Amino acid sequence: MELVDIGANLGHESFHDDRERVIARAREAGVAHIVVTGASELESVTALDVARTVPGVLFSTAGVHPHHAKEWHPGTAKALECLAAEPEVVAIGETGLDFNRDFSPRPDQERAFEAHLELAAGLGMPVFLHERDAHERFLAIVARWRDRLSRAVVHCFTGDEAALDAYVDLDLHVGVTGWICDERRGLHLRDIIARVPLHRLMIETDAPYLLPRDLVPKPKSRRNEPMHLPHILRAVAGAVGCEPDTLAQSTTETARRFFGLPNPG
Repeated sequence: MELVDIGANLGHESFHDDRERVIARAREAGVAHIVVTGASELESVTALDVARTVPGVLFSTAGVHPHHAKEWHPGTAKALECLAAEPEVVAIGETGLDFNRDFSPRPDQERAFEAHLELAAGLGMPVFLHERDAHERFLAIVARWRDRLSRAVVHCFTGDEAALDAYVDLDLHVGVTGWICDERRGLHLRDIIARVPLHRLMIETDAPYLLPRDLVPKPKSRRNEPMHLPHILRAVAGAVGCEPDTLAQSTTETARRFFGLPNPG
């Protein structure tokens, strides 16, 4: 069984001391590829550097998370475009809207978001999207750009049925994390995630965040790792009503097509 973790923040400081061992554990667990998320201009450079440490296994994205949208400056688009020219960079993002915490003013988030979409459209690259508590504005912006975008994934989907249907109707891909394992706030996903066509469904850890709460035995550390992706796979497989091996093959093939990843076979 080969899996693809479409979103892991391996450039995060919590991985500085043992990143090689984290990657080794993931590969032992069957994770064939990891896409390392770029969340700011600097972190996108770091993500690329990390990706280059294991060629053909690690890849990265280049973008500015909405939390950092206030940092967007006239040279940011050019910097991301330069990063996107590197073969390890397989998507533009993380980008989108986050009205849950508003770490950046909403007008700044929207300007940066549209700049990412313009860049992705011009380069013909897929987009790695973030949305939290901003569905209506997010949907309106994506809908305006959708015909010019090659592919787009709403990563770490946590929304409701109406939001999910709207994203499916726009021909977006959907990424599911360990949120689906959270009995406090994520179990609703088990009732609706089957509404996503299998060829548009992918899985991710969003490590070091969102450690699945139902892991047994419970890890001593709250840090999530890509090695937990098979656990998320089993939860999603149960929700969509198929065997884990079937879902593994489907999500892996989908991720490879979406990001243009190599097929070792």
